[in-house]
Amino acid sequence: MRRNLVLIALSLVVFLVLNYAIYQKEQTKLHGQTVFLELAPVDPRSLMQGDFMRLSYTIERDALKLSYRPSDPRGYLVIRPDETNVARVVRFDVGTALAEGELRLKYSRNPRGIKLVPDSFFFQEGEAKKYENAKYGVFKFDDSGTPLLVGLQDGL
Repeated sequence: MRRNLVLIALSLVVFLVLNYAIYQKEQTKLHGQTVFLELAPVDPRSLMQGDFMRLSYTIERDALKLSYRPSDPRGYLVIRPDETNVARVVRFDVGTALAEGELRLKYSRNPRGIKLVPDSFFFQEGEAKKYENAKYGVFKFDDSGTPLLVGLQDGL
């Protein structure tokens, strides 16, 4: 009997934690700061694979042009949205405070360059045509600066 109560209590805790995480993401989608990340061209033959699209961002290539590049394989890029909310890379984060309007994006480095996550976008089966001409990844940033990819769109 006691074992069943513990199992029910733990299941309830897991259920509540998962639902709270979902609630937080929904709040970010509704109230978060919208920022567009320009998508970099990708070979169209490998762009669509089933019900997801492989993503690459212009910011990844722009970061490689910065004069300072840290040696760490993981870190943060500092970005700043322009007047149309399209993000431009400012610098690699070295732990200094962000200026007004700046945000952080987590990156990892591989032999081919800088990679931002998410690097794929999943969509409903049969909707590939809707996204194949996308030019921007639409992100929402919550109050703590955590990004959430919420969609793709053709233009601003």
